Amino acid sequence: MLKKYITVASLCLLSACATVPITGRRQLSLVPESEVINLAQQQYRQVLDSSKVINSGAQAAMVKRVGQRIQQAVEMYFRQQNQSDQLTGYQWEFNLIQDDKQQNAWCMPGGKVVVYTGILPITQDENGLAVVMGHEIAHAVARHGSERISQQEAQQLGGSLVSAALTGRSPMAQQLAAQAFGLSTSLGILRYGRNQESEADHLGLIFMAMAGYDPQGAIAFWQRMAARENQAAPPEFLSTHPSNDTRIADIQRELPEAQKYYKAR
Repeated sequence: MLKKYITVASLCLLSACATVPITGRRQLSLVPESEVINLAQQQYRQVLDSSKVINSGAQAAMVKRVGQRIQQAVEMYFRQQNQSDQLTGYQWEFNLIQDDKQQNAWCMPGGKVVVYTGILPITQDENGLAVVMGHEIAHAVARHGSERISQQEAQQLGGSLVSAALTGRSPMAQQLAAQAFGLSTSLGILRYGRNQESEADHLGLIFMAMAGYDPQGAIAFWQRMAARENQAAPPEFLSTHPSNDTRIADIQRELPEAQKYYKAR
């Protein structure tokens, strides 16, 4: 009986797959991207309304300049692949927010980018900032947000199927199965998170190179980021991010490919 439920669920999920650009990885896509973009736009406005946005000065100008160059690279890549429709609904924005404690940046689906001032001492220069923004923009155009939502929905579906298949079994059997399912899916989602981070590193290298920034700078940036970590990181298999050593090794392996796209401006 359980096999029957799993087969039905597998067929449903296999029919809802998309392909990540450049890497070619198949990903789960149960939620229309247009819905995710609309939600992201609302959340983006809320963030800006509740934050101190820096609209002038050299740093704000640098954020917009790097963002626009990477935007042009992304659009050129998708145009060359006859996939410009993948960017339908994108309304790019690049904003710098004053928050020295946040060593962070992000890009919501639809091209809504925020960089916090706290990350700038680590990026150090425009090329370092391109590493960060290329990575975050890669998350968006690879539709990682939609994929995570789809994974959560699939997890809920799987839990329902397990419960249905175990109807009539002892409470202890149901409890043990639920625990096993919860553990496996939790670790699976963490692994998906690490895969997405590594994929964003890969795509980000390509996009920053196409934008005229030297992808070799990604090594130095992640080395600086690693040096800033003041507390022990969790074991890699329990983390949503690759370890710094793994990340740097992967980037070093992918640099020859990225260098093919690089032409200094």
